[in-house]
Amino acid sequence: VQLQAFGGGLVQTGGSLRLSCAASGTVNGLNVMSWYRQAPGKQRELVATITSGGTANNEGSTKGRFTASRDIKNPVKVGYLQMDSLEPEDTAVYYCHIRQVGGDYWGQGTLVTVSS
Repeated sequence: VQLQAFGGGLVQTGGSLRLSCAASGTVNGLNVMSWYRQAPGKQRELVATITSGGTANNEGSTKGRFTASRDIKNPVKVGYLQMDSLEPEDTAVYYCHIRQVGGDYWGQGTLVTVSS
């Protein structure tokens, strides 16, 4: 399984971005897609998760601002992270991850920079 995350970029405080994650290869119909981020000098942290059935969860500082979703046409392989009300503290490399029976997989990351 290969994952590609894209959609990062530079945005001003209060702005929005939508990240996309596309999986290829042998992806199970039942899987959990997660979004993580890693800010400079910090550990990687979980941002949000969403099952292939569409059950989403996120906690912490992104709750209420970030929303994970799945593609309507291809929910097994494609997911999104809608990020609203962005803050400078959200600046990080964002990674998508899939866990399924048989293994878990990481994408290469996409950089989000929020300017103050």
